[in-house]
Amino acid sequence: MPFARLFLRFVFTWALVAGLAHGGYAAAPVRLGAINPLTGKLANHGQEILSGIEVAVDEINEGGGLAGRPVQLVSRDDQSQPETAVNQAQDLIYRKKVTGLTGGYVDSLVGPISQLALKARIPYVASASLQKDLTLEGKNPFFFRISHLDGVTEPLCRFLPEAMPGKKAAILHAATPGATEFSQVLFQCLRRAGVELPLVEKFRPGTPDFAPFLLKMRSLHADVLISAGFFPDHLILVRQIREQNMPLTAYVGPWGIGYPEFIQQMGSAAENLLGMSAWHPDFPYPGTEEASRRFSETFRAKYGRDPTSTVMHGYTAAKVLLEAMRTVIQQGAPLDGPHIADALRAMDATLPLGRVQFDAKGDPRHYRQVVVQIQNGRLVPVYPADRAQGTWIPMSGPTN
Repeated sequence: MPFARLFLRFVFTWALVAGLAHGGYAAAPVRLGAINPLTGKLANHGQEILSGIEVAVDEINEGGGLAGRPVQLVSRDDQSQPETAVNQAQDLIYRKKVTGLTGGYVDSLVGPISQLALKARIPYVASASLQKDLTLEGKNPFFFRISHLDGVTEPLCRFLPEAMPGKKAAILHAATPGATEFSQVLFQCLRRAGVELPLVEKFRPGTPDFAPFLLKMRSLHADVLISAGFFPDHLILVRQIREQNMPLTAYVGPWGIGYPEFIQQMGSAAENLLGMSAWHPDFPYPGTEEASRRFSETFRAKYGRDPTSTVMHGYTAAKVLLEAMRTVIQQGAPLDGPHIADALRAMDATLPLGRVQFDAKGDPRHYRQVVVQIQNGRLVPVYPADRAQGTWIPMSGPTN
C-alpha cells in the first residue's frame, strides 16, 4: 500500500480514537440556547436558572450525549430587559441555529421569546413562567413551561383560610404581568373562601419606601400581608415592617422568601416569615430523595453552594427538553421543532421537582408548591399536611 494512503489511514484512525477518548462523539453537537437575566434587577434569579441548566447539560454530556451527539450550551443575557430578550432570542435562533430554547424568568421576558419560538417553529421550555395568557387556548404548540400560576395560588388559597380564619389580609404586588395576575387570582379565590381583603395595591419593582402602604394597613387593621414582590423588595419591606413594629399575624412572600440568601441577609428579622417553594434539598418531592441528593452533591461540587428552588426550575426545564430531543433521535425522526414538541407533549417523567407532564397547551399538569416558614433560621414546610415537617407559627407582632 502506498505510503500516502497508509498515512491518511493512520491520521483518520488516530482522529477517531482521539474523539472516542474525549467523550466518544462522532456526530455534530446539538445546540441548546438559554436566555436569562444575568445582569440587571433580576440577575440573581437568572444566574441561578443558568446554573441549573448547566448541570443538566453536563449530566447529558457525561452520559454520552444525545445518542452520541454532544450538547453545546449557548447562553445569552437578556439584561432583565424585554427588548434585549428579543434580540438575544433572534441571535440564537437565526445566527447560532439552536435546536431549542430554555431558561427565562418573569413573563415580561418569557412572553416575547415564546412568540419568536412560535414564528421559528422551535421548542421553548421556560423555567419560570406564570401568566395564563401565554398558553391561552393552546395557540403556541412550541411553548412549554415548568411552572404555572395555579401551582402557587391553589396551595395559598387553601392554607390561608384554614390557618388564619377571621383575619384581614392585604395584598401588595409588583406591577409585572405575572405578579398582577397572581394578585387578581388570589384575591378572587380568597374572597370566595370568606377572607376579608380591605387593601390591594401594586408597586413598581425597586420601590425604596413602603411606608404609605404600611400606614394604610395599620389604619384598616389588616394583620396578614401577602407580598407578591421579588427578593430585593422583600428586603426593604420586611425591614420597614420590623422598624415600624407592625402588628402582623403573618407575612407571606411567594417569591424570594424561601431562599438561604434571604435568611442570611435578614438574620432574626426573617423569623416566622412565610414563603413558597417548589423544591429544596431538605424536602424533595416524595420518591425522588436519592435523585435530589445526587443533584445537590453535584451542584455543590460544581458551584460551592447549595442549590435553590430556582436552580431546580432551570435544571428541570433543560432536562425535559434534552430528554425530548433524545427521544426524537432514538426514534430516527428529524430533530426539528415539530418532532421535539410532540415528544414533549408525550412526556411523563418524575424528576426531583416532581412529576413532569404537559397538557395540550404546554402547561404542567402536576406542578404544586408548598408553603414554607422560616423557623430558627431554616426553611420548614408547613403546608399541605402530606408535605409538612412542622406547624406554622404566627408572627409575634410588634418587636423592640
